[in-house]
Amino acid sequence: MKISARNQIPGKIIEIIKGETTSHVLIDIGGKVITASITNESVAEMNLRVGEPAIAIIKASDVIVGA
Repeated sequence: MKISARNQIPGKIIEIIKGETTSHVLIDIGGKVITASITNESVAEMNLRVGEPAIAIIKASDVIVGA
């Protein structure tokens, strides 16, 4: 698989929280957790499972910082 996004962070799925239509996939990236919201259909199609490796791919045109 090739993706143009440069922000690819490998980790391990630690939890999948399924809602009615959307799942929250929690990925441990070395002591920190990134959460992705994806469709339940995508979870099934990708055969995502807790304990399996995954890559958090972050693609954004803007990053906003507040202090």
